[in-house]
Amino acid sequence: MDTTAQADNRFQSDAGKYAAYLQTPEGRLRLDLAFANLQEFLPLRQGSNFPYAIDLGCGSGASAVRLARLGFHVTMLDSSQAMLDIAQLAAVDAAIVDKMTLRYGDVSKLQNQFNFASFDVILCHNVLEYIDDPVAVLCDAARLLRDSSAIFSILVRSQAGEVLKAAIQAGDLAAAENALDSEWANESLYGGKVGLFALDKMRNLIKAASLKIVAERGVRIIADYLPSKVSRDEEYQRIFELERKLGRREEFVASARYMQFLACPLKDAT
Repeated sequence: MDTTAQADNRFQSDAGKYAAYLQTPEGRLRLDLAFANLQEFLPLRQGSNFPYAIDLGCGSGASAVRLARLGFHVTMLDSSQAMLDIAQLAAVDAAIVDKMTLRYGDVSKLQNQFNFASFDVILCHNVLEYIDDPVAVLCDAARLLRDSSAIFSILVRSQAGEVLKAAIQAGDLAAAENALDSEWANESLYGGKVGLFALDKMRNLIKAASLKIVAERGVRIIADYLPSKVSRDEEYQRIFELERKLGRREEFVASARYMQFLACPLKDAT
């Protein structure tokens, strides 16, 4: 299944739909929670040297803009020109264009686009589910990390979370049972196929890329299943704070809608 090509078509033809999704409570939570988790592990600025970051599959540029505001020089890489256009507008609106570099390119061809050990931070959020060979992308990206103090943030769609979504949110017991053993799901935004990842599988993929996990976090654990009497807008901050507490608890990580892994290079990796 050529999921990479499918993703390119989706995000190229209707990039605005994804940008609009990030403005919904669900989209904001995914973005805000993942970035809050990342901030705990960002490398410190060394003297007058500003750290460098790259956002793989940057989408609307929301996370990249936040990093730039913290003083990072950020490269935004995406294979959708429409997405890069939205990201550029976001950089202009935030007045941080001088800290941003836009690159049109495929995340599956990183070796041909960037020099070894170029970045202090790499974001790979909701990208691997659209990639045919996730471990190859992780291996190539890991070689771009500058040293053992660099941080790699990976966000993926959880297989267990897909089971709970089908059972609790949709009330579809057959879909929930099928998701137990499936590595693919139909995503609701564009209707295409996306990959699902189990906790053990992600741990193995990250290990295969010569990376060491320093933290695992659950993202959107209960928010998708709250009753309608709980206003997602009015109670947003309380939901966010509860999600942050739950996301740190090991027993909730795998059942979240998304799993986030913060990793660093192994010191003896070559």
